[in-house]
Amino acid sequence: MRAVRFHEHGGPEVLTVDEVDEPEPAYGEVVVDVEAAAVNPVDTYFREGEYPVPHLPFIGGSDVAGVVNAVGDGVDAFAVGDRVFGTGLGNGRPGSYAEAVAAPVGNLAHLPDEVDFETAAALALVGTTAWQALVHHAAAEPAETVLVHGGSGGVGHVAIQLAETMGARVHATASPEDAADLESLGADEVFDYSRDDLEEAVVDAGGADVVIDLHMDQYLQFNANVANPAARVVGIGNDTSNGSFDDIGITKGKEIRYQFMSMYNADDIGAVLARLGDLCARGEVAPVIYETYDLDETAEAQRAVLEDSFLGKLVVTP
Repeated sequence: MRAVRFHEHGGPEVLTVDEVDEPEPAYGEVVVDVEAAAVNPVDTYFREGEYPVPHLPFIGGSDVAGVVNAVGDGVDAFAVGDRVFGTGLGNGRPGSYAEAVAAPVGNLAHLPDEVDFETAAALALVGTTAWQALVHHAAAEPAETVLVHGGSGGVGHVAIQLAETMGARVHATASPEDAADLESLGADEVFDYSRDDLEEAVVDAGGADVVIDLHMDQYLQFNANVANPAARVVGIGNDTSNGSFDDIGITKGKEIRYQFMSMYNADDIGAVLARLGDLCARGEVAPVIYETYDLDETAEAQRAVLEDSFLGKLVVTP
């Protein structure tokens, strides 16, 4: 089969399309014929060497959607021919940038017939991340105000939809050109992240009971300043390795809870995916697919996911 691998760490140019053996399912695994694989910034971190890989060459890719073609021992929940989608691959094990991938059943869910493969792949990682942030960590409630930093990003634009579906009032920071689209996805108000009076504008709009932060190194103090008493701040992404408070005492006065998270630590990915699949089938949550690439264009897709400005997700189809 064809697979996209890197034989050394580096930029997108180190990715090559190679002929490799098809995987065999181990105990508790199935092999999935890949119909679509999403592209995420985290996939590039493994390629660049920021996150470790078990060996080189290595197949990256976290998200998958496709059809089961083989079932390993100990698997009862899936059968050959089942439509599935999943995430959490490419982290300590070969990923989904290939024509087939072996996946643990705990990282998969059945894919409703109403949801196409590209949509499912685009939803998997970002949807699970948004769910963990809003439902598991923040326990967001109806009528609370949720602020999403980086609303046009993969996680951000799905978090907006999920929060709106949960009955929250949703605010987001983003570029002005994305405001109308984010409002159509469920944001009640979108703030230009570059405005000089951003903090004042958020406070005047009601502050935040929950903050979903995709740029936590930039907004640690900002979040404290705009947070309402007993707010929960969930940090997911960062642009640099440094972040600090100018006045950390504000966090104590408001009793703000900070939670930093990684989707890879989710306890039951499969169960979360199953609920996301149901929401997607009902039209309540759906990722925006900005562009689709062929497998041999994966290097360009990984370049674009870091360097280009767009709303939504990028998808690779073998």
